[in-house]
Amino acid sequence: MKSKLMFYYRKIHRYFGVIIGIQLLFWTLGGIFFTWSNLDQIHGDMNRNPEKLISDLEHWQNPSDIFAEISKSNSVDSIISFQTINFLDEPFYQLRFFNNGQQKTSLIKAKTGIIRLPLSEEEAVQLANAVFTPKSEIEKIDYLVEGMVNKHHEYRNQPLPAYAIRFAHNSKTTVYVSTEYGQVLKLRNSNWRIFDFLWMVHTMDYQSRDHIGNTLLRIFSVLGLITILTGFVLYFKTSKWIFRKQK
Repeated sequence: MKSKLMFYYRKIHRYFGVIIGIQLLFWTLGGIFFTWSNLDQIHGDMNRNPEKLISDLEHWQNPSDIFAEISKSNSVDSIISFQTINFLDEPFYQLRFFNNGQQKTSLIKAKTGIIRLPLSEEEAVQLANAVFTPKSEIEKIDYLVEGMVNKHHEYRNQPLPAYAIRFAHNSKTTVYVSTEYGQVLKLRNSNWRIFDFLWMVHTMDYQSRDHIGNTLLRIFSVLGLITILTGFVLYFKTSKWIFRKQK
């Protein structure tokens, strides 16, 4: 009976060991990359110029007047955020709000109160060039809208429309400029893409890449525990048998 039980222990340990071993290899590779990587390089901070401070603070429109003007053409359910940004050396109010359940963003000139249109391609390029360093040639420009960005896209879960401006730089950086926010929201480079892939494999979230509590990861965690426990059982049982034989 004991030998039959040991046979099953060995079989469980062997097959689970192969399955878990492959995932364990990915976990280890991911862990090595995560711990040895510079997060500033992954986020692209090394290729990002410091944001310019707004120096001209005179003759700005009153925010309450801005809200009143926005409310004339939009049904403002609630305000998400209200801040000032430096857009190409000019101060702007950036107002994010809900309009009939839909999130909207308006850019308003701080001095005149004029609501401006979303960024053009030329303005997006200007902004990307102002943010990215060192100065590099532009390799490609894409205009991203709803339906073009899936759950695996490097610009996932970010506001659209946006311009994806790829620079001819050895970091293979793409700068993502939101047309409504008037800001560079993300820099994606080769290091980030490797990190993102390894994080997907590490968390075993092959749908959205960002959900750490998914069912597959939980299953493999339990299988890993079973593999370890059967390994301990085999070790102690085998050790006892060897010890008795030597006696």
